[in-house]
Amino acid sequence: MSERERDEHSGVETTGHEWDGIKELDNPLPRWWLWVFYGCIAFAVIYWILMPAWPGVRGYTPGVLNQSDRVNVVKELNALQAQRGRGEALLMTASLGQIEADPDLQAHALAVGQSVFGDNCASCHGVGGGGARGYPNLRDDVWLWGGSLEEIEHTIRVGVRSAHPETRMSQMPAFGRDNMLDAGQVSDLTEYVVALSGRQADAAAVGRARQLYTDNCAACHTPTGVGDRTLGAPNLTDREWLFGSDRESIRGQIHNGRNGVMPTWEGRFSPAVIKALAVYVHVNAGGGEASGASEAAAP
Repeated sequence: MSERERDEHSGVETTGHEWDGIKELDNPLPRWWLWVFYGCIAFAVIYWILMPAWPGVRGYTPGVLNQSDRVNVVKELNALQAQRGRGEALLMTASLGQIEADPDLQAHALAVGQSVFGDNCASCHGVGGGGARGYPNLRDDVWLWGGSLEEIEHTIRVGVRSAHPETRMSQMPAFGRDNMLDAGQVSDLTEYVVALSGRQADAAAVGRARQLYTDNCAACHTPTGVGDRTLGAPNLTDREWLFGSDRESIRGQIHNGRNGVMPTWEGRFSPAVIKALAVYVHVNAGGGEASGASEAAAP
């Protein structure tokens, strides 16, 4: 066997590989790299012995330590469930008022409610409950169906226009789409609603719409337009609008009669979770209940 060529500058043997006159030197690996490599081999052998590692026909080798991530996850979930169960039991036995009066119990309810709200309600009402066009703002203490703890809990439980047999139910007619009113009457009513909210409106249109409002709208929104929470009828005299406050949005609502749907959560959440969610929404809105829409004179 012939002796390998040595590089004349470094004195290191070459591997015999050469590219465009460049020869590859056969330098040994650094000592530290070799020790790390040997250590990895030793670690792998020890790991194979101690931990689950080798696949088999019916499973895998369990290892000397009999470690199982699946078992550990089950244990952690059981422990978490037990912890939640204690908190849920407290929520179940306490009234809504007692939950808000007890700082520790309220803190637990808020933590549960925030988690549930983020997973199930934020997609419509927004992160934090700020609402969006067509979805109520839950932070302003302006409520269609009442903002007390009991009313909020009931709304969460049965929903609005949902499949629940006790659901909150109201119906805004599609006056224009269903030919109950013509386009001119819808426009006049739009001006009347604009005037109800304290803004400048066409006086002639308001005069023409006065009887239209009495005949078609006053039964739900009341003669003065302050609304009725027992019917879920919005207050038309304030500056809070679900589908927009400009004339085109108001005209579209009168013409099409848009009616949103809130699902019932009774079948998905336990009573304790519904309580926690009600407390979260109530506290998030400032913890109060508006005393009801104030009386306002019709235009």
